[in-house]
Amino acid sequence: MDKAERRQALLRAARTVFSEKGYHEAKVDDIVALAKVAKGTFYLYFPDKRSVFGELVRGLFSRLGGAILRVDPSADVEAQVKHNIRAIVAVLLDDPALTSILLSHAAGLDPAFVKELRAFRQEVKLLLQQSLAEGQRLGVIEPGDTELYATFTIGALKEVLFENALEEQARPRERIVTALHDFLRRGYLRMDPAAGLAARGPEGERAAPATGDAPGEAPERVSPSRGRRARSKAD
Repeated sequence: MDKAERRQALLRAARTVFSEKGYHEAKVDDIVALAKVAKGTFYLYFPDKRSVFGELVRGLFSRLGGAILRVDPSADVEAQVKHNIRAIVAVLLDDPALTSILLSHAAGLDPAFVKELRAFRQEVKLLLQQSLAEGQRLGVIEPGDTELYATFTIGALKEVLFENALEEQARPRERIVTALHDFLRRGYLRMDPAAGLAARGPEGERAAPATGDAPGEAPERVSPSRGRRARSKAD
């Protein structure tokens, strides 16, 4: 087994341990026992438990970013929106341990890790906020404050996922996707992009969204590392 394979084996073992025991109860000893490597081998790749968890979280965030596809208003908007919701729900439900810790308040964890979790949650919110701003430019999202729209959406999804985790029998994924889609359709979604003409100014240009982006500019996707650097400067 080469170094890359051993690292992946440790990550897979850590994901399983976190899923079964939670962050608090998981120990490096548990991870190395499941991965069938010496404890010293773990420390060749990760300095502590928090760092391996952070690596898993970064992978989750990367999958979330890849799950959101840009909507083409000339095609079936409803089908594309449902695809995006379905893909996001799948990413989160496929990693229930990471998702529950990320969406929780992380009470009792060390302050540095709490700060890192908050940064990841903010990055997820920013990713959704940028997608909503792009949707406003395409006429498939109602004009308004995209930051608040993102907060409302994440809050609704958070409660659905928490309830689903507590149920003895989890709800079918497609039921969750349909319910979220219907909820958003009655809110800021527009299934008819032509209705977006109402948001255009007298010169035919779309009014700038609430995020402050200039009309016509594509939203810039922010990577996890860049987002953390920006926040560290502000701290």
